[in-house]
Amino acid sequence: MNKPTRFAVLAIALASSFALASCSDDNNPVAPVSQSSVMVVHASPDAPAVDLLVDNAVQGTGLAFPANTPYLGVASGTRNVKVNVGGTTTTVIEANLPLSAGAHYTVFATDSVSRLAPLVLTDDLTAPATGKAHVRFVHLSPNAPAVDVAVTSGPTLFPNQAFRSASSFTPVTAGTYDLEVRVAGTSTVALPLPGVALQAGKIYTVFAKGFLGGSGAQALGAQIIVNN
Repeated sequence: MNKPTRFAVLAIALASSFALASCSDDNNPVAPVSQSSVMVVHASPDAPAVDLLVDNAVQGTGLAFPANTPYLGVASGTRNVKVNVGGTTTTVIEANLPLSAGAHYTVFATDSVSRLAPLVLTDDLTAPATGKAHVRFVHLSPNAPAVDVAVTSGPTLFPNQAFRSASSFTPVTAGTYDLEVRVAGTSTVALPLPGVALQAGKIYTVFAKGFLGGSGAQALGAQIIVNN
């Protein structure tokens, strides 16, 4: 598959996501039955930014690594979506897409630019129990091995997470944690994550980003998204 085709495949996934999107300031949405909600995350370290048009109206511009949108909603139904190369009028994909209603999704643009692929997750935004936060981990570093995510000198929270795998949202007692990402099954720390603050009642996605051995903006790291 050549690069334009790969980009088109990714564009369909991103377009599907942004087709669900209209501007909203609500970061803790409860989607009406007639709507869906979606968050889009640019997690491809070396891929370019994209612009999105829904029914010929610009809905998002310049979404670049490692940024994400908030949850955005639009009436369900079939919508016309165009994906343009960022900052241009060049349309790389156009589609009329049917949209389902009532669910919450996160769509990640993943892998390196030569192998762009979407990862679509359904988000359970059920409120945490008193004194708890919910956390999930998503492995999105293209060249990193499978990992364990553990509390430093403590329990393993998310074992054996391979690239493009995602845990469920997991209840954790609210507090501040020193975490570490280890090569799966070993004590080798690939990425320390000190001082991760988890507030009661909040829902978080933590994703590994960048390249193992990368530098600058593409260095191995972690990004935290608050889902509610």
